[in-house]
Amino acid sequence: MNKSIITNSLAILVVIAGFTLKNELVLTIGLFALSGAITNWLAIHMLFEKVPGLYGSGVIPARFEDFKLAIRNLMMEQFFTEENIDRFLRVSDGVKPDLHLAPVIEKVDLSPSFDTLIKVIMESSFGSMLGMFGGEKALTPLKEPFIENMKKSLIEMTQSEAFLELLRNELEQPDVMKDIREKVEDIIEKRLEELTPQLVKEIIQDMIKQHLGWLVVWGGVFGGLIGLAAALITVS
Repeated sequence: MNKSIITNSLAILVVIAGFTLKNELVLTIGLFALSGAITNWLAIHMLFEKVPGLYGSGVIPARFEDFKLAIRNLMMEQFFTEENIDRFLRVSDGVKPDLHLAPVIEKVDLSPSFDTLIKVIMESSFGSMLGMFGGEKALTPLKEPFIENMKKSLIEMTQSEAFLELLRNELEQPDVMKDIREKVEDIIEKRLEELTPQLVKEIIQDMIKQHLGWLVVWGGVFGGLIGLAAALITVS
């Protein structure tokens, strides 16, 4: 169910009702609600799409290099530290280590990656517009969905047969610690090189856009309340 369409449709119905009934109170509420809903919808749209003439729109695909760098640093600085690799490579009672990284990924704190995303958005020209709707606080409810989906994406990446085969082969080589880090970094670099602005946009969009729909809902609600207050003040 598309929250944006429903909210804007309801606001339009209220506006039509105000015109039909010639009721200025209802009309004002509808116009303010429609204004708030459309403004927030446009703000969300501008996060992911470039809008001609609107400076700062399309910030996520425009900053995709920053996202790629953040993912690379996340993988190398949190997952593939020397300590984690050492624990990973230990053999107990002749049993080879499990090469699946899902348990490690599940335990890693991905909050910094979300904070990086928020920082990129707020430091862009789009940040000032978002500031009118609560700024960083408006994006806080997206943290858990973002982390959950990011972990899922990382688990899928590390479970590919090519990735696992490389780790198995490297376990048999000398200087394993250094070599694995270099090889894993190389894999990550090559995989990230395959990312395009469009793909980065789709990844982030799938993670958070459905939750941003609530910004449109609350924009319509608060717009309607402001319209009600404005109408009452005018009448009085």
